[in-house]
Amino acid sequence: MSELNSHKSLISIGSNLGDRLQYIQQSMIEVESIPSKIISKSRILETKALEITDQPDFLNCILLIETNLSPLALLDQLQLIESKLGRIKRYDKGPREIDLDILTYDELVITNERLTLPHHSIETRPFIKELMNELS
Repeated sequence: MSELNSHKSLISIGSNLGDRLQYIQQSMIEVESIPSKIISKSRILETKALEITDQPDFLNCILLIETNLSPLALLDQLQLIESKLGRIKRYDKGPREIDLDILTYDELVITNERLTLPHHSIETRPFIKELMNELS
């Protein structure tokens, strides 16, 4: 990957339906199939659902990746991975087979209808900071 156009991004992965570990492991394989390289991975942590609590526990982890994709192109690729792995959008903050979110992209700050960076979960979900600290 060319350093000239390379960007670092933190990606959170979560799953609380089906074979959660398999969904996470498969999503990591898929992330490496897009124009990106995984630099490091956090441990996988089991967490309770925070906003809508009447659902199964999540497995979560964070990847530090290097990519040549723009933020929106990266988002498109992550959403394609979710779709490929069978994510069904039931309702906002509801249970999901797989969830891939861009937490950060370099030091970029963006707010638009598709993407907010840095991602709100860095501040609203304590385990995100805990896992992020493992990568620094």
